[in-house]
Amino acid sequence: MPHPGWILVIVGALIVLIGVIWLTGLSIPWLGRLPGDIAVERKNYRFYFPVVTCLLLSLLLTAIVWLIRHFSK
Repeated sequence: MPHPGWILVIVGALIVLIGVIWLTGLSIPWLGRLPGDIAVERKNYRFYFPVVTCLLLSLLLTAIVWLIRHFSK
């Protein structure tokens, strides 16, 4: 089992990478606007919940974690 310090370094590097991508403005134009996402707009009210986007990201992250665990054995 790897030392917990290395796990923290890797997690920190991933967080930094995500932050840099977020700050540089790299975006996926269709992400967050998929069919099935809930959007309600009224005169003075706007509600948006990306249901399908959340499900898609959850499926993607689950697959990545599963692959990492599968190949780390």
